Amino acid sequence: MRLENVLALTNANLVNEPFVKEFTNIVFDENRVKRGDLFIAFNDSTIETALLNGAYGIIFDKPTQISDSEIAWIKVKNIEDALKRLLRFRLIEKDVRVYECNEIILKLALQVITESNFIVLKGDIKSLVQELWDIEGSFTILFSPTLSPKDIFTDIKTIPSSKESITIMEQTLFETSFIYDDIFYERQLISPFFIPYLAELLHLFKKLNINFRLKKFTPLEHFEAVFTNKKFEIKEFGTSDKVIIFEKNCSLVEEEINYLDKQATWAKTIFVVPYLNSNNFEGIENMIFYKNENEILNILKSNSFHFALIVGVDKSILSKPLTNQGQMSLFDFN
Repeated sequence: MRLENVLALTNANLVNEPFVKEFTNIVFDENRVKRGDLFIAFNDSTIETALLNGAYGIIFDKPTQISDSEIAWIKVKNIEDALKRLLRFRLIEKDVRVYECNEIILKLALQVITESNFIVLKGDIKSLVQELWDIEGSFTILFSPTLSPKDIFTDIKTIPSSKESITIMEQTLFETSFIYDDIFYERQLISPFFIPYLAELLHLFKKLNINFRLKKFTPLEHFEAVFTNKKFEIKEFGTSDKVIIFEKNCSLVEEEINYLDKQATWAKTIFVVPYLNSNNFEGIENMIFYKNENEILNILKSNSFHFALIVGVDKSILSKPLTNQGQMSLFDFN
């Protein structure tokens, strides 16, 4: 890539007058820099090694000592923003189809074996550049804007409406046996709640003629069921009648509440939600609001339930000791 293009794309300031005019590649790891590379300096302590390895240019956004006037020293306002601009320009030259999906579909896609030209993106801009910069040939990319930046793409398609048929044979709230394409998948650790999302994903594969194979599913980081005893110690899956369900994504909560109301009518279910979201759940029975994460275990201890849907935290709270409800912490919302 030519120096003048790098400067134009990143809105950068060239702080010296170098001899170099173009770069061979963009590199993040100073130990992998080769002669002619443009090095992205997230940390100025890595610059010296990059120079010794032959870097022709340094992109940086923090005060940095210029030690070699022959190479290009490129100052940007924000390295991550500069990388987005560079990657967007790079992808324009590539043969890629980009599809946007929600977070659940993407995490299901990460558990499906597909062809090498189907890329499921997840990660920060640094990892995305490393994954996409040197791809060659025709590729299909699936991403979720909640997990990866959307503005690296110029042409984004939406997943078509699902027409796939997944036949559920047996189910519990958190486990499903189903048939798809005449293959029986027995006792998969995927809740029936996720089956419509899986159908959308499989429909996309078929529409795009992408070969795929379903493997054994593992629990997602959504609607995650943790079986516990009365002391809230984690037990093996299915070995307790007290289940705590964790959901960090507040946008999914209403749908999950409806699912529990319909599928577990026999059970006592409570919903533990951050106080800041209280306006979104007016009129729902058994709704309990917390202002502080430290309150959650005490709420569970003082309420009887079969299922407790806890919003905004993950299961790591079960490793925390019970505390006085009045105790304040850095997580206090007030």
